[in-house]
Amino acid sequence: MYTFPSANGTGEAGKAPGGRRWLGAVTILLVLLLWWIVAAIQVVPELFVPHPRSVWQAFVDVQTEGYRGGTLLMHLGASMARLGQGYVLAVLTAVPLGLMMGMSRTVRALVNPLLEFYRPLPPLAYYTLLIVWLGIGDESKVALLYLAAFPPLVINAMAAVESLSPQRVETALSLGARRRDVVFRVMLPSCLPQIFTGMRIAVGFTYTTLVSSEIVAAANGIGWMVLDAGRFLRTDVIFVAIIVMGLTGVALDSLIRFAEARLVPWKGH
Repeated sequence: MYTFPSANGTGEAGKAPGGRRWLGAVTILLVLLLWWIVAAIQVVPELFVPHPRSVWQAFVDVQTEGYRGGTLLMHLGASMARLGQGYVLAVLTAVPLGLMMGMSRTVRALVNPLLEFYRPLPPLAYYTLLIVWLGIGDESKVALLYLAAFPPLVINAMAAVESLSPQRVETALSLGARRRDVVFRVMLPSCLPQIFTGMRIAVGFTYTTLVSSEIVAAANGIGWMVLDAGRFLRTDVIFVAIIVMGLTGVALDSLIRFAEARLVPWKGH
Protein backbone atom coordinates (compact mmCIF):
# COMPACT_ATOMS: atom_id res chain seq x y z
CA MET A 1 0.00 0.00 0.00
CA TYR A 2 1.27 3.45 -0.88
CA THR A 3 1.98 5.65 2.12
CA PHE A 4 1.10 9.28 1.51
CA PRO A 5 3.46 11.75 3.12
CA SER A 6 2.03 14.09 5.69
CA ALA A 7 2.34 17.86 5.67
CA ASN A 8 5.61 17.78 7.60
CA GLY A 9 7.24 15.39 5.11
CA THR A 10 6.97 12.24 7.25
CA GLY A 11 5.35 9.00 6.26
CA GLU A 12 2.48 6.99 7.73
CA ALA A 13 1.75 7.63 11.41
CA GLY A 14 4.26 10.47 11.45
CA LYS A 15 7.24 8.21 10.91
CA ALA A 16 10.11 9.49 8.81
CA PRO A 17 11.11 7.40 5.76
CA GLY A 18 14.45 6.65 7.43
CA GLY A 19 12.55 4.80 10.17
CA ARG A 20 12.12 1.83 7.85
CA ARG A 21 15.80 1.50 6.95
CA TRP A 22 16.07 -1.36 9.41
CA LEU A 23 14.14 -3.47 6.89
CA GLY A 24 17.08 -3.18 4.51
CA ALA A 25 19.43 -4.26 7.29
CA VAL A 26 17.22 -7.30 7.92
CA THR A 27 17.38 -8.22 4.24
CA ILE A 28 21.18 -8.02 4.26
CA LEU A 29 21.40 -10.14 7.40
CA LEU A 30 19.10 -12.77 5.86
CA VAL A 31 21.26 -12.93 2.73
CA LEU A 32 24.41 -13.33 4.86
CA LEU A 33 22.72 -16.03 6.94
CA LEU A 34 21.65 -17.91 3.83
CA TRP A 35 25.18 -17.65 2.43
CA TRP A 36 26.63 -19.00 5.71
CA ILE A 37 24.17 -21.93 5.75
CA VAL A 38 24.84 -22.86 2.11
CA ALA A 39 28.59 -22.77 2.70
CA ALA A 40 28.45 -24.53 6.08
CA ILE A 41 26.44 -27.55 4.91
CA GLN A 42 28.23 -27.48 1.54
CA VAL A 43 25.17 -27.47 -0.68
CA VAL A 44 27.71 -26.78 -3.41
CA PRO A 45 31.49 -27.27 -3.19
CA GLU A 46 33.39 -24.45 -1.49
CA LEU A 47 35.24 -23.90 -4.75
CA PHE A 48 32.04 -22.35 -6.12
CA VAL A 49 30.62 -20.76 -2.95
CA PRO A 50 33.39 -20.09 -0.42
CA HIS A 51 32.59 -19.82 3.27
CA PRO A 52 32.22 -16.25 4.61
CA ARG A 53 35.16 -16.98 6.88
CA SER A 54 37.33 -17.78 3.84
CA VAL A 55 36.20 -14.61 2.09
CA TRP A 56 37.06 -12.53 5.15
CA GLN A 57 40.50 -14.14 5.34
CA ALA A 58 41.02 -13.43 1.65
CA PHE A 59 40.04 -9.81 2.27
CA VAL A 60 42.62 -9.52 5.05
CA ASP A 61 45.30 -11.19 2.94
CA VAL A 62 44.64 -9.05 -0.13
CA GLN A 63 44.67 -5.90 1.94
CA THR A 64 47.78 -6.69 3.97
CA GLU A 65 49.92 -8.88 1.70
CA GLY A 66 48.49 -7.70 -1.60
CA TYR A 67 47.34 -9.51 -4.71
CA ARG A 68 49.57 -9.80 -7.76
CA GLY A 69 51.65 -6.74 -7.04
CA GLY A 70 49.18 -4.49 -5.22
CA THR A 71 46.95 -4.31 -2.17
CA LEU A 72 43.19 -4.09 -2.41
CA LEU A 73 43.30 -0.34 -1.82
CA MET A 74 45.86 0.07 -4.58
CA HIS A 75 43.71 -1.83 -7.09
CA LEU A 76 40.59 0.04 -5.98
CA GLY A 77 42.46 3.35 -6.11
CA ALA A 78 43.54 2.69 -9.71
CA SER A 79 39.94 1.99 -10.67
CA MET A 80 38.59 5.05 -8.87
CA ALA A 81 41.21 7.29 -10.50
CA ARG A 82 40.06 6.16 -13.95
CA LEU A 83 36.42 6.50 -13.01
CA GLY A 84 36.91 9.94 -11.47
CA GLN A 85 38.70 11.37 -14.50
CA GLY A 86 36.21 10.11 -17.05
CA TYR A 87 33.13 10.91 -14.99
CA VAL A 88 34.15 14.41 -13.92
CA LEU A 89 35.11 15.36 -17.48
CA ALA A 90 31.75 14.08 -18.68
CA VAL A 91 29.84 16.10 -16.07
CA LEU A 92 31.76 19.28 -16.89
CA THR A 93 31.02 19.01 -20.62
CA ALA A 94 27.80 17.01 -20.98
CA VAL A 95 25.65 19.00 -18.54
CA PRO A 96 26.32 22.41 -20.16
CA LEU A 97 25.78 20.87 -23.60
CA GLY A 98 22.50 19.33 -22.48
CA LEU A 99 21.32 22.67 -21.12
CA MET A 100 22.22 24.37 -24.41
CA MET A 101 20.39 21.67 -26.37
CA GLY A 102 17.33 22.26 -24.24
CA MET A 103 17.46 26.02 -24.81
CA SER A 104 18.42 26.04 -28.50
CA ARG A 105 16.80 24.00 -31.24
CA THR A 106 19.78 24.78 -33.46
CA VAL A 107 22.27 23.23 -31.03
CA ARG A 108 19.98 20.24 -30.58
CA ALA A 109 19.69 19.74 -34.34
CA LEU A 110 23.47 19.83 -34.69
CA VAL A 111 24.34 17.47 -31.82
CA ASN A 112 21.37 15.12 -31.49
CA PRO A 113 22.06 12.96 -34.61
CA LEU A 114 25.57 12.12 -33.40
CA LEU A 115 24.36 11.50 -29.85
CA GLU A 116 21.53 9.23 -30.96
CA PHE A 117 23.90 7.30 -33.22
CA TYR A 118 26.47 6.36 -30.61
CA ARG A 119 24.24 6.28 -27.52
CA PRO A 120 22.85 2.75 -28.18
CA LEU A 121 26.30 1.36 -28.96
CA PRO A 122 27.74 -0.88 -26.22
CA PRO A 123 30.85 0.90 -24.89
CA LEU A 124 33.00 -2.19 -25.33
CA ALA A 125 32.06 -2.23 -29.02
CA TYR A 126 34.26 0.80 -29.68
CA TYR A 127 36.75 0.16 -26.88
CA THR A 128 39.02 -1.75 -29.24
CA LEU A 129 39.12 1.28 -31.51
CA LEU A 130 40.05 3.50 -28.57
CA ILE A 131 42.89 1.11 -27.70
CA VAL A 132 44.17 1.38 -31.27
CA TRP A 133 44.04 5.17 -31.09
CA LEU A 134 45.16 5.79 -27.48
CA GLY A 135 46.96 2.63 -26.47
CA ILE A 136 46.25 0.07 -23.77
CA GLY A 137 46.97 2.47 -20.89
CA ASP A 138 44.62 4.59 -18.82
CA GLU A 139 44.00 7.10 -21.63
CA SER A 140 41.79 4.69 -23.58
CA LYS A 141 39.90 3.69 -20.42
CA VAL A 142 39.27 7.31 -19.38
CA ALA A 143 38.02 8.09 -22.90
CA LEU A 144 35.72 5.06 -22.77
CA LEU A 145 34.30 6.09 -19.39
CA TYR A 146 33.82 9.64 -20.64
CA LEU A 147 31.82 8.43 -23.63
CA ALA A 148 29.83 6.01 -21.44
CA ALA A 149 28.79 8.75 -18.96
CA PHE A 150 28.05 11.38 -21.61
CA PRO A 151 24.59 10.34 -22.98
CA PRO A 152 22.62 10.06 -19.71
CA LEU A 153 24.05 13.37 -18.51
CA VAL A 154 23.18 15.19 -21.74
CA ILE A 155 19.70 13.69 -22.04
CA ASN A 156 18.69 14.42 -18.45
CA ALA A 157 19.98 18.00 -18.61
CA MET A 158 18.15 18.60 -21.90
CA ALA A 159 14.94 17.03 -20.58
CA ALA A 160 15.18 19.20 -17.45
CA VAL A 161 15.17 22.36 -19.57
CA GLU A 162 12.30 21.09 -21.72
CA SER A 163 10.19 20.36 -18.63
CA LEU A 164 10.81 23.82 -17.17
CA SER A 165 7.58 25.73 -16.72
CA PRO A 166 7.43 28.70 -19.17
CA GLN A 167 5.59 30.71 -16.50
CA ARG A 168 8.71 30.81 -14.35
CA VAL A 169 10.78 32.33 -17.15
CA GLU A 170 8.04 34.76 -18.15
CA THR A 171 7.55 35.87 -14.55
CA ALA A 172 11.28 36.52 -14.12
CA LEU A 173 11.44 38.49 -17.38
CA SER A 174 8.38 40.52 -16.46
CA LEU A 175 10.09 41.48 -13.20
CA GLY A 176 13.04 42.87 -15.11
CA ALA A 177 15.45 39.94 -14.92
CA ARG A 178 18.12 39.78 -17.59
CA ARG A 179 18.70 36.67 -19.69
CA ARG A 180 21.80 35.82 -17.65
CA ASP A 181 19.80 36.03 -14.42
CA VAL A 182 17.07 33.83 -15.88
CA VAL A 183 19.61 31.16 -16.80
CA PHE A 184 21.50 31.07 -13.50
CA ARG A 185 18.75 31.98 -11.01
CA VAL A 186 15.68 30.39 -12.55
CA MET A 187 16.53 27.75 -15.14
CA LEU A 188 19.60 26.13 -13.55
CA PRO A 189 18.12 25.73 -10.02
CA SER A 190 14.94 24.29 -11.55
CA CYS A 191 16.97 21.80 -13.60
CA LEU A 192 19.25 20.62 -10.79
CA PRO A 193 17.02 17.76 -9.52
CA GLN A 194 16.91 16.10 -12.93
CA ILE A 195 20.59 16.82 -13.54
CA PHE A 196 21.43 14.95 -10.34
CA THR A 197 19.22 12.08 -11.48
CA GLY A 198 21.29 11.89 -14.64
CA MET A 199 24.47 11.96 -12.57
CA ARG A 200 23.28 8.98 -10.52
CA ILE A 201 22.38 7.01 -13.63
CA ALA A 202 25.66 7.92 -15.30
CA VAL A 203 27.88 6.93 -12.37
CA GLY A 204 26.34 3.46 -12.22
CA PHE A 205 26.69 2.92 -15.95
CA THR A 206 30.23 4.28 -15.89
CA TYR A 207 31.27 1.98 -13.06
CA THR A 208 29.91 -1.04 -14.96
CA THR A 209 31.86 0.04 -18.04
CA LEU A 210 35.00 0.55 -15.95
CA VAL A 211 34.96 -3.00 -14.62
CA SER A 212 34.31 -4.39 -18.10
CA SER A 213 37.19 -2.41 -19.59
CA GLU A 214 39.58 -3.62 -16.88
CA ILE A 215 38.54 -7.19 -17.54
CA VAL A 216 39.27 -6.73 -21.26
CA ALA A 217 42.62 -4.93 -20.98
CA ALA A 218 44.34 -3.88 -17.75
CA ALA A 219 47.18 -4.79 -15.43
CA ASN A 220 45.52 -3.61 -12.22
CA GLY A 221 42.17 -2.46 -10.89
CA ILE A 222 39.21 -4.08 -9.16
CA GLY A 223 37.82 -5.48 -12.42
CA TRP A 224 41.18 -6.95 -13.33
CA MET A 225 41.27 -8.70 -9.94
CA VAL A 226 38.06 -10.57 -10.80
CA LEU A 227 39.42 -11.78 -14.13
CA ASP A 228 42.82 -12.76 -12.75
CA ALA A 229 41.36 -14.54 -9.72
CA GLY A 230 39.03 -16.47 -12.00
CA ARG A 231 41.99 -17.83 -13.95
CA PHE A 232 43.31 -19.44 -10.77
CA LEU A 233 39.87 -20.45 -9.39
CA ARG A 234 40.29 -18.03 -6.44
CA THR A 235 36.57 -17.62 -5.82
CA ASP A 236 37.28 -16.17 -2.39
CA VAL A 237 39.13 -13.27 -4.03
CA ILE A 238 36.34 -12.93 -6.61
CA PHE A 239 33.80 -12.61 -3.79
CA VAL A 240 35.97 -9.98 -2.11
CA ALA A 241 36.21 -7.94 -5.31
CA ILE A 242 32.48 -8.20 -6.05
CA ILE A 243 31.54 -7.13 -2.51
CA VAL A 244 33.96 -4.20 -2.70
CA MET A 245 32.47 -3.20 -6.07
CA GLY A 246 28.97 -3.21 -4.63
CA LEU A 247 29.92 -1.23 -1.54
CA THR A 248 31.87 1.27 -3.62
CA GLY A 249 28.92 1.71 -5.97
CA VAL A 250 26.62 2.38 -3.03
CA ALA A 251 29.14 4.87 -1.63
CA LEU A 252 29.38 6.76 -4.95
CA ASP A 253 25.60 6.95 -5.26
CA SER A 254 25.30 8.11 -1.65
CA LEU A 255 27.90 10.80 -2.28
CA ILE A 256 25.88 12.19 -5.19
CA ARG A 257 22.67 12.03 -3.14
CA PHE A 258 24.43 13.86 -0.29
CA ALA A 259 25.53 16.61 -2.69
CA GLU A 260 21.99 16.81 -4.06
CA ALA A 261 20.52 17.15 -0.57
CA ARG A 262 22.87 20.07 0.10
CA LEU A 263 22.50 21.83 -3.27
CA VAL A 264 18.82 21.08 -3.89
CA PRO A 265 17.20 21.28 -0.43
CA TRP A 266 13.85 22.22 -1.93
CA LYS A 267 13.45 18.93 -3.86
CA GLY A 268 10.27 17.14 -2.87
CA HIS A 269 8.70 20.20 -1.29
